[in-house]
Amino acid sequence: MKKYFKRLKTYNRTNFHKHTFCIFKEVDFNEIQELKCNYQSKSGSSYYFTEDGVYRYSNHWGRAANCKWRLDSNPKLQATNSNRTRLGFAKWTGFYPENDFEKLYFIEVDYQNKTANFYHKQSENFNKDKVVRTSVETTKLLKQIRTLLEETAWAKHLNVENIESARKEIIEQLITTNQSFQEIRRNYL
Repeated sequence: MKKYFKRLKTYNRTNFHKHTFCIFKEVDFNEIQELKCNYQSKSGSSYYFTEDGVYRYSNHWGRAANCKWRLDSNPKLQATNSNRTRLGFAKWTGFYPENDFEKLYFIEVDYQNKTANFYHKQSENFNKDKVVRTSVETTKLLKQIRTLLEETAWAKHLNVENIESARKEIIEQLITTNQSFQEIRRNYL
């Protein structure tokens, strides 16, 4: 029996900027010192193409035209760069299709640093126990998870002995099931 696999789109300098999701890694400005700028956008971002990927020099990250491009900041570089402009690099293989109607995103939580972020289901860190959602659903759930991580008022009327373990249990249920916070919360009343 033949297995059929959905062919993944290959991104390059001609199509990476069309409805894509990507996480750029912040790199030192010296990495583009010998490169020539290949493109400058109307918003002022500069792009430097290589065989492996693209450098983006910009003061705005997140939503860029019809794309979702996040910068994975490097704390060591932030200390030496006081302005908002950052240089990020992404391999061509790090770009994934983006749209508002498909279930493309999952959420991961770093409980130690009390942070949560979303990732594309085609990325290498996708874990099948996570529920995949549309971008709107993901944004709404991320906001709720960040509130759970930062605040304690949500636990005021719950029957929990350890708020940290309850927080983790509730968040894990939110990202691995389709249950709402209200449904999960009932188990703690």
